[in-house]
Amino acid sequence: MDKSDDDLSGGNTRTPTAMHTGMQKGMQTGAQAGADVSVPLAGQAALVTGGASGLGAALCRRLATCGVRVMLADLKAAKATAFARELGDAGVPVDTIACDIGDTGQAEHAVQHTIDRYGCLDLLINNAGTDVTCSLGELEVSQWDRVLRTNLHGPFVLARAAARYMMGRGHGQIVNITSTAAKRAWPNAAAYHASKTGLLALSHALHAELRPAGIKVTAVVCGGMATPFLLERFPGLDRTLLQEPDSVALAICDILQLPPGTVVPEITILPMRETSWP
Repeated sequence: MDKSDDDLSGGNTRTPTAMHTGMQKGMQTGAQAGADVSVPLAGQAALVTGGASGLGAALCRRLATCGVRVMLADLKAAKATAFARELGDAGVPVDTIACDIGDTGQAEHAVQHTIDRYGCLDLLINNAGTDVTCSLGELEVSQWDRVLRTNLHGPFVLARAAARYMMGRGHGQIVNITSTAAKRAWPNAAAYHASKTGLLALSHALHAELRPAGIKVTAVVCGGMATPFLLERFPGLDRTLLQEPDSVALAICDILQLPPGTVVPEITILPMRETSWP
């Protein structure tokens, strides 16, 4: 994972911790001063889209284990229910909602349902995604529309609904899962590239707009992961070149616990051996 801690050192008598504390004084998120302590996840409420498999499932598991009240949203209701039952049997309960995030009404309802269920919404993770692998000449307009509605329109609607609620509270976090496809291109993935590039741009725009209201927005640029989304479509991939989704989920959970005065607008998380990215 591309995540590092910067150590402060020097010839004065103040320790790195004391220097860090001094630097943090006066920092504000929205109208409230940021504290130089991590934010515990326990007790927060989260909506995770595409939560029944892959990275979404890893996020739901890890967040729930940390004490987050998780609403798992997925297009595949039966799969979501089965995974929720598995987590519940392991002592990690989550709730589920069937949702096609490409449908504006369903996306808005998922946000409101989460708020109604938990009394609040602290975290929105836009993880659900889809793709069509074919040449430009073979790509149907209906396929293009489906990819763009799932990967870009849905996250916009969800973020808008969540932000309207979070702005009234003065805090909240939105995480948009994008891809190295937003940074470089390969053949037969025009819709996917367009959608993920658009999501990255949307995420940065939301960061600029919502930051003064105390809402953090982070774009996560993911490299190849060993998920059904990738392995089922490309069975010939060498799994040893991919990263485990739980590793990415761990990095995201770390970001979600940063002090109120710190935000990460974008992070890139890559497998150590992936060859499609420098």
